[in-house]
Amino acid sequence: MTQDAQTRCAWAGADALYRQYHDTEWGVPLYDDQRLFEFLILEGAQAGLSWITILRKRENYRAAFDHFDPSRIAAYGTDKIESLLLNPGIVRNRLKVQSTVSNAQQFLRIRDETGSFSQFLWQFVDGQPRQNEWRHPAEVPASTPESDSMSRELKRRGFKFVGTTICYALMQATGMVNDHTADCFRHEELKHSRLTALRP
Repeated sequence: MTQDAQTRCAWAGADALYRQYHDTEWGVPLYDDQRLFEFLILEGAQAGLSWITILRKRENYRAAFDHFDPSRIAAYGTDKIESLLLNPGIVRNRLKVQSTVSNAQQFLRIRDETGSFSQFLWQFVDGQPRQNEWRHPAEVPASTPESDSMSRELKRRGFKFVGTTICYALMQATGMVNDHTADCFRHEELKHSRLTALRP
């Protein structure tokens, strides 16, 4: 069976970019600190928008935000923020841009404190992907007690745009939970795979 003939999660639709993301990234356990930071920022940028909008802007985001290098972003000043707000390739929302800088600063504090942002995030699922068996898209939750806990702790530490729904989307995207529906070809592949995502 060709890849395009495979049964996918309903949300993947027919858009080629969406399908590629679904087939190669979404739900793959990810442990790289900088990639996790990237997803945290992009999920926050999505707030009020569709994910496909953010996917189409991802390369622009990488170029605009120094490939999501937290050390560089944490040092952004007023002039850099103002220049970003003139960049049509990203979501030009002042609060979201400012939160990217402050979130980078908090990221560095966590990494200095714990040695690993990845370990910090994965603690909310006890370090192992949660394997779900959803039969229908309507069964997939928007948040869980684990995402509630992650959100509370991130907010306590000063992060912005980290509500529980955003945190659960982050958990789904980075493989902390396997939320591919049971009929999707990726569900079984990820259920039995220990591979981590590589930078595209």
